[in-house]
Amino acid sequence: MATTTKDNVKVILGIKDTLQDDVINLIINNIESRLKIWLKKHAELDAIPTELQFIVEEMTINRYNRIGSEGMKSESVEGHSVSFNEDDFKPYLSILETYTPKDDRVGKVRFF
Repeated sequence: MATTTKDNVKVILGIKDTLQDDVINLIINNIESRLKIWLKKHAELDAIPTELQFIVEEMTINRYNRIGSEGMKSESVEGHSVSFNEDDFKPYLSILETYTPKDDRVGKVRFF
């Protein structure tokens, strides 16, 4: 049986029951929707390539861990400080940009 994104996320988070499945599914769906929009706009792709599924998993874990801290840029509790990214895609942009079409035309323009 193939593992799903939800299964992988639950393993990493150490979740062994199904109590959080609805929340995890919602987060996965939202991230996949946002990623599809980015890919359609920048790479003219309608689907998420299989090799990019790890981005959905990692972003789901990050988003799940921020539940209750929505809208915060940073949080500090008893000496423990956490900073949150404002743009969830930023850590993955260098990877995502490899899917954007490159303009291979090289030339010069002269105005007389």
